[in-house]
Formats: sequence, C-alpha cells, structure tokens
Amino acid sequence: MMLVLKRVGLLGLLLAWWLPAAQAQRILLRANVANDTTYENYGPNRAFYNHFYFGYAAVVGPSASTGAELEYGRSADMFVGLRNKWRLSQTLAVGADLRYDHLAYYLRQNDQKVLPTPAQHHREYLALHQAQAEGFVRINYGRRGNAIGRYVDLLGWGGWVMGSTHFYEDRPGPNGARKQRVSERGLSYVRRWPYGVGARAGIGRFALVGRYRLADTFTGSAQARYPELPRWTLGVELSWL
Repeated sequence: MMLVLKRVGLLGLLLAWWLPAAQAQRILLRANVANDTTYENYGPNRAFYNHFYFGYAAVVGPSASTGAELEYGRSADMFVGLRNKWRLSQTLAVGADLRYDHLAYYLRQNDQKVLPTPAQHHREYLALHQAQAEGFVRINYGRRGNAIGRYVDLLGWGGWVMGSTHFYEDRPGPNGARKQRVSERGLSYVRRWPYGVGARAGIGRFALVGRYRLADTFTGSAQARYPELPRWTLGVELSWL
C-alpha cells in the first residue's frame, strides 16, 4: 500500500512540474504560405514579371537612292534579350528591355553600287553588333487571368554599336585561289548611337514587332557619299514564359 502511494505521489509531482511549463508556451510566429507576398506579386499578370525572348525581323523598304540596294530576305535583324514588366492596372503596364542585336545588310551587286565601294563581289554585307535598351507602354485587353494574354506595346529604343563589320567574298580569289574572304572591322563611317520607335502586338508567347530607326546609319562625313539604308524592320518574337 505504501509502495502504491509513493508511486502515485511521484507521478503527481512529475505532472505538476510539466503542466505549468506546457501551459506557458506561446506562439511566436504564425505564417500562411498561401499569403506569401512574393508569390502574389510576381507572375505574368501580377505586379512584376520578367522573361527572356528572342526574335527575327526582316529589313524592309528601299534605300534612300540608288547605290545601296539590298538583298531582301537575307538582310535582317536577329536579337535576344530580357524583358521586365510592371503592371499599373488591369489594362495598363510599363516595361523595359535589354538585348543583344545583330543587324546585317546584304548588298546587291550591280553597276550602280557605291556602298562602301563600287567594286562588285560574290557576296557582301555590312553587319552591326549592338547592345540596345528599350522602354514600352503596354495596353492589355480581354480576359486572361494570370497570363500574358493579348496586348499592344508602344515603344522607344536606343543602342550602342559595339562592333561593325564589312565582309565580302570573291570567287575566284586572287593568285589562283578558289575563293577569298575579307572582313574589315571597326568601320569609321557607321554611326555609333542608333535610336528609334516602334510597336508590338502579341498573344501569350508570340508577338509581331515593327521598329523604325530615327537615327541615320552613317556619320556626317559619309552621308554625302552613301545613300541611307532602309529604316524599317518587321518580324516576330518568341518569349520564354
């Protein structure tokens, strides 16, 4: 009997010590993962979103005069970049792009050619390697949920020509060679700071884009010798969403 009482008394002392400690515990932090503000603010149709994209745009329209006719279809603009978008409302957003741009003008070989010399070759082009920045205002329309949906962008852009190349190939080459390829870099007659405007219309990952170059291609001293090249490019973009 005494042994039972001692055991009960020891158990009671343990419970008396543990219960107040358990009752004294307090919740210091309570979090709801579903209400994570980072998750709610980032997404295709949320406050902020960014994604990579690439595209192709053909050079269109004539040169300013004879002497710098192009081979259309081959003359084109290829680019890849990162786009950032900030939503202001359900219908309005603003954004900015950074991209690498490779623009090539393939020159048609004829008797009127003057750019960059009257000499005719088997193949010849001017290539501009550019770093470009672009800002845009986006107008969204239609129901879309948390998706890019349908939109129209009005944009302005500017860039820096990191490198310029005049390339030509002759067949046959001199001294009995089957072909000769020449690449001239750092062209002094090409303007370094192009800029322009444009527009883009898209649905989800796909967009049609047109850009117009306001700046002249050639420097002031070269403008008297060379006709201005076409200012328009029209093409498509594909985004990694």
